[in-house]
Amino acid sequence: MRLIFTFVYLVSASQLWAQERFWRGPSIDFGHGKLEVSENKRFLQFEDGTPFFWMGDTAWELFHRLSKKEAEHYLENRRKKGFNVVQAVLLAELDGLTTANAERALPLIDQDPTKINEKYFEHVDWIIRKAEEKGIFIGLVTNWGDKVDKRHGVGPEIFDVENAKTYGEILAKRYRDFQNIIWIIGADRPGSEEKNPIWIAMAKAIKANDPNHLLTFHPNGAHSSSQWFHDEEWLDFNMVQTSHHERSYSAYILRIQPDYQRRPVKPVLDGEPRYEHFPVNWNPETFGYFDDADVRQAAYWSVFSGSFGHTYGCHSVWQMYAPGKEPVRWARHYWYDDIDLPGAWDMIHLRRLMESRPFFDRIPFNEIVLNGYMPETEYITATRGKDYVLVYFPTGKSAMLDLNLCGWPEAQLSWLNCQTGEVTKAGIQTTNQILDISPETRFRCNDWVLVIDNAAQQFDLPGTIKN
Repeated sequence: MRLIFTFVYLVSASQLWAQERFWRGPSIDFGHGKLEVSENKRFLQFEDGTPFFWMGDTAWELFHRLSKKEAEHYLENRRKKGFNVVQAVLLAELDGLTTANAERALPLIDQDPTKINEKYFEHVDWIIRKAEEKGIFIGLVTNWGDKVDKRHGVGPEIFDVENAKTYGEILAKRYRDFQNIIWIIGADRPGSEEKNPIWIAMAKAIKANDPNHLLTFHPNGAHSSSQWFHDEEWLDFNMVQTSHHERSYSAYILRIQPDYQRRPVKPVLDGEPRYEHFPVNWNPETFGYFDDADVRQAAYWSVFSGSFGHTYGCHSVWQMYAPGKEPVRWARHYWYDDIDLPGAWDMIHLRRLMESRPFFDRIPFNEIVLNGYMPETEYITATRGKDYVLVYFPTGKSAMLDLNLCGWPEAQLSWLNCQTGEVTKAGIQTTNQILDISPETRFRCNDWVLVIDNAAQQFDLPGTIKN
């Protein structure tokens, strides 16, 4: 059967904005207890069993470049958009050891990681607590990777095994009683025979002194923490950096899918994908800049391929580019102008979708898609739970779906507009068929999720429009 659906919008854009765009109240409730890995090792959950869908943002220079007033403005903006994790660095990348923060303080005394500057860290503490008030975790990056492994960075390399251990102890004891910490080490660097002992010493020191918070490793581009540290007990979940190279599903075939198959099982997350307004493959003149369609594709492709959540990013925001600062890698706008880009708004719809369905039984489900050749820029991908299937159409290209694999006799079909969050009911179909289906039009920014629910179950979505 060939189905093409036409969508009738039943509310105005302003009504949709008011109803769907803003997150109400704190982004998460820390009353559910500490964060932990789920029983099946695929997801994160709170201590009382409440599921946690990671909806992150990269604000690497948050502690280093923003004043308290600016930081609160940024955090409130992210709360309204439903972000519940902000990834930020203590010893920042952009001259983080030699350029003072907004409080005119450097992080370390004499660039010695065993001697932290209390004035600098009081500023950090204030921002972390402000994030907690808003229901936001801080993905707390101990230091940018160039402080361990300079490579293409500024450095200097200040860590060895002994002071990395001491630094880890200092940080762990300082933050172990904060509710909203997730530890991240690595920071855009690979593991290596020379540097791994330093990272391991830091990680073990954090874990030994802080049993309350999860820990992961942020790798360099087109790599995963699993490459070096999958079997380490301190690594609670794998983090991938699919990076900023291409508009292609291949990154998820090469990074997310293999991590999902690894044993022992650990959750996996794309912690640095293509950023909105980042130059594609670092070549803006030839390829232009990633836009909102690109960041939505990265998010849905990653989650539907097995990630337990997703991190968004914006090129000017991670570096907190502002007047008086040098733009890094062709940044074009100031951070406070780019925090409301369309792609940032659109992440809330993914979070609401994933939180609207049973959480812990979800698996990748690309076998339902029977298309032969699919260009990797238009790759249709799917995920499922026991009583639902979600199929992502990145461009409106049609799909042949084997509904026989659903496992129930009738399915309620609905379409989620990934840009607006609007959901349109599309009727009930029997599942003893191959369904040929697509949205009405096909172009790059025309991305949708087909929601296939067991018709015998009662599911809903926030803001659903019932035809």
